[in-house]
Amino acid sequence: MIRTAEMRGAFFFVTPATLLTLTILAVPLFYIFYNSVGGAGLSLAAFRDLLSSGLFLRTLATTVIIAVSSAVLSLVLGYIIALHLTRQPPKRRSIYMMLVLLPFWTSVLVKCYAFTVLLGRAGLVNEFLSWVAGSPVQLELVLNRIGVLIGMTNYLTPFVVFPILASLLAIDPAVYRAATVMGAGPVRIFFTVTLPLSLPGIIAALSSVMVMGLGFFVIPALLGGPRDAMLSNLVDFYTRETLDWNMASAAGVLLLGLVVLVTVPLTILRKRKA
Repeated sequence: MIRTAEMRGAFFFVTPATLLTLTILAVPLFYIFYNSVGGAGLSLAAFRDLLSSGLFLRTLATTVIIAVSSAVLSLVLGYIIALHLTRQPPKRRSIYMMLVLLPFWTSVLVKCYAFTVLLGRAGLVNEFLSWVAGSPVQLELVLNRIGVLIGMTNYLTPFVVFPILASLLAIDPAVYRAATVMGAGPVRIFFTVTLPLSLPGIIAALSSVMVMGLGFFVIPALLGGPRDAMLSNLVDFYTRETLDWNMASAAGVLLLGLVVLVTVPLTILRKRKA
């Protein structure tokens, strides 16, 4: 009964914001769907041309590869950070959590330009490596796939830390004590206790970063090369370069479908693990 009352109270407060958000999104989404089918002509020619386009297929593959790669990298890095935070006293943990939030204090555009200064051929990283090696070092760390992954991992990692941290803090310390009493070592405790019990946080974090990773625009545009363009960049290309609004809308609809295709299974899995 108490849980039902809490759900009703949450529904009462969340419903107005949800309706407002859906109302704001409904008009542009309808416009995109309307353009993707040729307007009043109701034609699927844009989808046929898009799916038969080598440019679209390459961009789709690039989008999936970059999104999955950045999600995995941020998940590994974020899990390590969250695990470290759980082992800190509450006051120190609060300070470290503020440091995790620091990337949100700076615009993603500003951070991209900062990365060009750090990772460029004459950037600080190559200058430091040249000083260490005693000879010129010019690693290609930007305007390629490496630069995109570094920028996206930097952006996504904070979104991984907090869901996983919540799951880790929810684990009863008595479980660890029981595992230790039974003779389990740190590695076995991690794989048999910590990792399984933190799966809800992992799945929640993974669903968030995958959705954001699939829709990135600024980071691939500024830190990537021509072969690192993602679907959002392709939409921009059809909108500004070729002025083909039907193709741009069709690409946007397919991108939305890809996001749904990723989100729904992860949401179902998260509910089963909760």
